[in-house]
Parts: sequence; C-alpha cells; structure tokens
Amino acid sequence: MQKPSGIVLVVEDEPLIRLFLADALEDAGFAVLEAGSVLEAVGVLGLRSDVDAVFTDVDMPVGLTGIDLARMVASVSPHIGIVVTSGRADIDRNDLPARASFLPKPYNTIAAVAAVENVIHPYDDASVGTAS
Repeated sequence: MQKPSGIVLVVEDEPLIRLFLADALEDAGFAVLEAGSVLEAVGVLGLRSDVDAVFTDVDMPVGLTGIDLARMVASVSPHIGIVVTSGRADIDRNDLPARASFLPKPYNTIAAVAAVENVIHPYDDASVGTAS
C-alpha cells in the first residue's frame, strides 16, 4: 500500500499539540507546514498555492477562529480539504463549510491522519468502484 502524499497546513496555537500532530502526519507521508494562529495560516496560504489540506483548531488567539479560517479557505480555495477540531461541546457543525470535516478532541493520531486523508482523497476507499 502506497503512503498518502500531500501538503497539510496544521493550525494550532498549542505548540506541543501542533508538533505531535505534525510528526504523525509526516510519519504518514505528508509534508507539513505549521501555523500558530489564523493570521499565520493566512500568511502561509498567501505564499503557497500547493497546500492540499488545512487542519485547524477552533479556538485561536487574536480574535479569529478556526471556523473563520475554514470559511475563508472554502470560499477562496475550494480545492483545499479542511479538517476542523475542537474540544468544545458547543460547536455548531452547521457553522462549518459544507465540505469541512469535524474531528472532536481528544483525538488520536490514527483518527487525525484518516481525517486528513479523507479530505484530500475523499473517494479513495474500497467502496468506490475503481478499476485495478
């Protein structure tokens, strides 16, 4: 089985969580970019046109949230997959863009990698009739 490939922007203000997730995604074969806030993420996205997915926490410093980032990415770059995560119970999933995936905290690295794979390659599973 071939490892997945793609470039993932991890947006998380907690450095240890960000590093842990980045390591797991790199181990799964992804190239990882990191940002500690929505503003940093917007800067990265402004410089890079090759990002395949954004993995963002909801709660971020400086007023803008991961939901704000998800909406911006969905409207400006609809080809980018989006995974939004939060430990809060009051997240209304209707606030997320239609194509965004939600992953509740706490999550394990297997679930995080699978969420990214699903938003980058949504039709790469055995249930879809593909020729071998």
